[in-house]
Amino acid sequence: MPYHHGHLRRALLDAAASVIAESGVAALSMRDLSRRAGVSHAAPTHHFKDKAGLLTALAAEGYDRLSAALEAADTFLDAGVAYVHFAVTHPAHFAVMFRPDLYHADDPALIAARERSGAALYAGAGELSGDRRETGLAGWSIAHGFATLWLSGAMPELGGSPEEGARAILRRLKT
Repeated sequence: MPYHHGHLRRALLDAAASVIAESGVAALSMRDLSRRAGVSHAAPTHHFKDKAGLLTALAAEGYDRLSAALEAADTFLDAGVAYVHFAVTHPAHFAVMFRPDLYHADDPALIAARERSGAALYAGAGELSGDRRETGLAGWSIAHGFATLWLSGAMPELGGSPEEGARAILRRLKT
């Protein structure tokens, strides 16, 4: 008989991140997550009403982790590199965070986490000349695009680490 353990929420989030990183969001099923966690297929509903609820929690967690990474950056350039590092080290979170069609976008915890990460992202944009919002958006676009291209394997000719590559590309924003 399946058992219940005190860390089911965490186990489900970790299992979901593993499945998404390995096979993509489309491969995610609550039944499979229950099996992986060793619980009945109904057990996850005690923590998440549905798959979208689970993905909402995963996205909120991603935004919280991204915020922490961005807040630790010393410069706007470092924030961009931290963004890319987050994406390549948390690919499942990254895959879900920017897909509001997958989760409950009106969830208060998600909104707060997303706003915190946005504020952290734009905080260093004042270092550069021009409109802070436009500069922040330009930096985000470049970092996000770079991370997406790296994760999809579209940059094989760019040797080195993703962080080194991102630093070289993001430096162009200053010029």
